[in-house]
Amino acid sequence: MKRDVIIACDFASAEATYAFLDRFTEEKPFVKIGMELYYAEGPAIVREIRRRGHSVFLDLKLHDIPNTVEKAMRVLSRLDVQMVNLHAAGTKAMMEAALRGLTREDGTRPILLAVTQLTSTSEERMHDELLISGSIADCVCHYAQMAKEAGLDGVVCSPLEAGMVKERCGKEFLTVTPGIRFADGNKGDQVRITTPARAKEIGSDFIVVGRPITAAEDPVAAYRRCVKEFVL
Repeated sequence: MKRDVIIACDFASAEATYAFLDRFTEEKPFVKIGMELYYAEGPAIVREIRRRGHSVFLDLKLHDIPNTVEKAMRVLSRLDVQMVNLHAAGTKAMMEAALRGLTREDGTRPILLAVTQLTSTSEERMHDELLISGSIADCVCHYAQMAKEAGLDGVVCSPLEAGMVKERCGKEFLTVTPGIRFADGNKGDQVRITTPARAKEIGSDFIVVGRPITAAEDPVAAYRRCVKEFVL
């Protein structure tokens, strides 16, 4: 898949989501459906957004015992989405089970990504609260290597680590990066962030952008700015 901007549709209802997407009369942006929206509306929201012509990244971050994740992925495989994800911290066995569950009888499946460390996690928090020693970069690259060995297609990581992941796992291994802010914007609760242009330079394949687009006075213009900086 070619480099693209994914809009994080972190809305509380289908109505708010559709009202937002209706503002895009010329484009059909790639969208992310996360926990809030999926838990509120269920699979119907995925089917409707796909019917409208948008590609979908279903961001549910599964993390459980391998058997449970395999069965959950088998259910999600029935939805016509382009990407799904899970937490790499669930172990290689869990990731391998997820891949089995996600793969349909005809061999097709969505892209499967592993979340490394959330962009809201600082190195201090990782050490003090998660009791993970070493640097964030080492942890992210280790998780990425495990994901690759488990057969996954890529990882979700901070754009600051995308280049290191590529060096460790190869240029074809996908890096999907949230934590994107415009140079003149508010960073919010994100810690490890960068701009769309810098993410492109570092090696991100996809950037996930939420509030800089969804909370903008003109979301369509903000989306186009992201595309111009990251894709074109």
